[in-house]
Amino acid sequence: MKSLEKHMVIGISSRALFDLTLENEIFERQGVEAYCNYQVEHETDILKPGPGFALVEALLRLNENREEKLVEVIVMSRNSPDTSLRVFNSIKHYGLDITRAVLVSGASLAPYLNAFETDLFLSAYEDDVQCAIDCGIAAGIICTQHVEEPRVIYPKAWQIRIAFDGDAVLFSDESERIYKEKGLGAFEENERENAENPLNEGPFANFLKKLSGIRQKLGTDNCPIRIALVTARSAPAHERVIKTLRSWNVRVDEAFFLGGIDKREVLRAFGAQIFFDDQSIHTLSASMAVPAARVPYRQDRKREELINEVSTYCTG
Repeated sequence: MKSLEKHMVIGISSRALFDLTLENEIFERQGVEAYCNYQVEHETDILKPGPGFALVEALLRLNENREEKLVEVIVMSRNSPDTSLRVFNSIKHYGLDITRAVLVSGASLAPYLNAFETDLFLSAYEDDVQCAIDCGIAAGIICTQHVEEPRVIYPKAWQIRIAFDGDAVLFSDESERIYKEKGLGAFEENERENAENPLNEGPFANFLKKLSGIRQKLGTDNCPIRIALVTARSAPAHERVIKTLRSWNVRVDEAFFLGGIDKREVLRAFGAQIFFDDQSIHTLSASMAVPAARVPYRQDRKREELINEVSTYCTG
């Protein structure tokens, strides 16, 4: 029996992998039957790449010329099997090595995420992403809105470039809550006093560690994986972050401590194929330059209203 335990398993919805903007509008305006009819009628029409396409394409390239796969990508969709042929025809057209799928005809995908040992789940459907986060799986609600200005041209097409926010993404939101409740001064004082104490793990900590493990297998010379931390923290709150990553035996290639300035141009310059952040103000801005996904908070914790995202300073 085959197992996916040794692979990095990426679950991605059809809307995250391909551009289904028109099809989703048909679904929302005319209902399920009209959507299904449209997909069947157009199942030989090839879909355009969506916001998660470049990341998937780059990750699958890691498997080339290897006896055993490093990455397994699984299409996990609320589509029915009958309406999925267009997606599979598009996968074949682009030469993507994707052979597994979960098609649930509108039901929740949550029960199947652990069944497939999913390490990362990307979807435009918030309920499924929320369930994944609540189950301890790294997940993001990928931005699918139309982008007016041109996206980044990746500096090295063979590289995988992933950017992460810090608090509430790689790390827990413990420090972020101090900022929200007591202000910037209290937050900086807390980080200064706890500089030697590693931050608790956030929803993407395990994914980062597994990604780092793959990098170690591939070696440091011309490594195809490049990782960036893009955070609105600044000195003196930087030290705890660096020492936390060190305690996890994880090294990032680039780190940007921005002190609250907009992240978009930094992400564009880095050439991120995906950026994960917990605040929609950052993901919406970033998505104008690079693919971005919002990481929701766990629902099993008592929280007050979300952080004031229009603040000049924030800890994310």
